[in-house]
Amino acid sequence: MEKSTIDWCDFSKIDFRVGTIKKVKTFEKAIKPSYKIWVDFGPIGIKKTSAQITKNYSPFELVGQQIIGIVNFPKKQIADFNSEFLLLGAVNKEANDVILIQPSSNVGNGTIVS
Repeated sequence: MEKSTIDWCDFSKIDFRVGTIKKVKTFEKAIKPSYKIWVDFGPIGIKKTSAQITKNYSPFELVGQQIIGIVNFPKKQIADFNSEFLLLGAVNKEANDVILIQPSSNVGNGTIVS
């Protein structure tokens, strides 16, 4: 499904940043299998989120990986956890899984994606 067109002003409001995953825990209280994830975004600090990526990733292999997140959404309460950013991934609906969107080379934490 194609979404409606936005203008550049709307797009420029989204704060995409690169960060490095520092800690991952299984999110026991989530309705669907999920992880709690803590990411270092450099100058803006460590932020946490929840992600349904258990099908393709183990906590051990996620730590140290760089990811892309949207860091200026409002916080969202998920069960007993307060999500502070949106982790970006490609959704494969047929396989019911998510593949993380990641930079192809390491860059500094907090690097702006544009």
